[in-house]
Formats: sequence, C-alpha cells, structure tokens
Amino acid sequence: MSEELIPDYIKQKKVIRQQNFFRGNAACPGCPIPKELDLLLEVMGKKTVLVVPASCSTVIMGDIHGSPSPVPVVHSAFASAAAIASGLSRQLRIRGEDAKVVVWAGDGATGDIGFAAVSGAAERNEDILYVCYDNEAFMNTGIQRSSLTPFGAWTTTTPAGKREFKKPVPFIMMEHKIPYVATASIAYPFDYQAKLRKAKNMQGFRYIHLLSPCPPGWRFDSSLTIEVAKLAVETGVWPLFEVVNGEFSLTGVSKTFLDKSKRKPVEEYLKLQGRFAKMSEEEIKVFQEAVDLMWEYIKELVKR
Repeated sequence: MSEELIPDYIKQKKVIRQQNFFRGNAACPGCPIPKELDLLLEVMGKKTVLVVPASCSTVIMGDIHGSPSPVPVVHSAFASAAAIASGLSRQLRIRGEDAKVVVWAGDGATGDIGFAAVSGAAERNEDILYVCYDNEAFMNTGIQRSSLTPFGAWTTTTPAGKREFKKPVPFIMMEHKIPYVATASIAYPFDYQAKLRKAKNMQGFRYIHLLSPCPPGWRFDSSLTIEVAKLAVETGVWPLFEVVNGEFSLTGVSKTFLDKSKRKPVEEYLKLQGRFAKMSEEEIKVFQEAVDLMWEYIKELVKR
C-alpha cells in the first residue's frame, strides 16, 4: 500500500523502532541472542565496544561479507575476553574516550575456560560490563556440557544426563564485592534493560548473567524460546535479582517467589525440553529440592 493511501489514524499509531542489531544474521531459528544484543545496544548506545570470545556469537557477528553489529567488535580467544576488555577500557580512558566496553560471552567462556580472567578482572574492579548469555552448554562446538549445564541435562558429552549441579556463577561473582551483579531473562526485557541502564551508569566491574534458552541444544521447538525462558523464572529455577554495592534484592516477578506456593513445579519447565527427557521421577525430585534449597539461601540474603 502506498503511503498516501494509509489513513491518518493508522499513521499516527505507527511506531518505528530503531534497529540496533541487524536482522539477517547467522543465528539459529528461535535463538534469543540477536534480540538480547538488540536490547543491549539500545541501552548502551553507539559508543560501545563489544568483546566477544569464541562462541555462537562469533558466528552470528558475521564474516568478511558484513556484520549485523553497528558497533566495533573485538573477537577474542575463549580465555582472554575479560583481559582484553580490561586493556581496552584502560586505553580508552587514557585517550579520554567515553566509550563503554562490554564483554558478550557464553557460559563456557565465562564459567569454564575464561573463569580465571573473569575473576581477575572482577578482583581488580576493572571498568567493564560483563554480560554472560548462558545457554548452559558449549553449543557452537556441538552441545558439550559446561560447568553451567544443569543437573540431569542431556548433552553430547553427558548422554545419560549430567550428574553435577550448575555452577552458581552469579552468586560467585557476588562474593567478589563488585559494584553490580544481576541476573536477567529475555522473557522479561524491561527488567533486563533496567539492569543494563543501571550498570551503564556505574563505574567498575559490572556483571549481568542472562539466561539464554537454545532451541537445538535444549531440544525444544524454536517457537517456544520465550515460554521456556519465562517458565525458568516462574518455577524458581532462574531467580531475577540484583546486588548493588553489596545490597541484595529480588526484582520483577521473582519478588513473589520467596513464597514457595507461588512458584510453579519444576516439571513444567523440564517437560518442554528434550534434554531432560530421560530424567526419572527421583531425579526430578532432586532437581526440585536443589531449587528449593537455593531459595532458602536467597531468603537469607534478602534478610541481610
């Protein structure tokens, strides 16, 4: 329809949102990463440098034919993203530049191969924002387990289901006494962006841990990404919280989940994902008990 044929009342309601991370990239169907980056760049702005270690995002960022990112991207080895970001931040400060340095890293580069560099940058309180998009396995190289893969989950290296529990990286980062730690979910974009805005306006090491469901790796239909992410929060598997200069608080809908009766049973989250298909009733019970125990710990944090 030509522009002149569109009624005025429709034109008035028409809202065009600027695209901050471009479409047509190499992400899998249903992958939340492009939208997560789009929301991040909307908050951080064009004066941002992304540091991306080896991961799914390395492929999504494009090749010699072009990139969907409107800001500079520094690709790094698995282990060195936090170290490279530290150097970039210091150099930009020396030059008087006001650009923000953001590490965009998966769970493998954060909790496993790159953990020493992450912990070191946090201990030095480097002036960077570190965002871990957590798809709970080494997805880009074949769905191998990481330390952040949850108990009971199938991966190509845990075909019978992982026996160990997920490494609690957000809580570990909290113990580094850095200015800001938060969890987020693509199912709650306003909560995610509010935390990005808060982190943007702070100095020092800021850490956001973003649950990022992966349709092929988690074995669910690509249309269910947001539903799976939402259920992770509603069952209490993924609590939304932030820690500002040591003060812990739940955010958004998670504020109601201190009351266990308000949380959905974990089965509702697990049953949508083929990676948990082999879990026995006893294993599901163990999973539920672990979630309940985490919330008892959270209750103590809230009381402080």
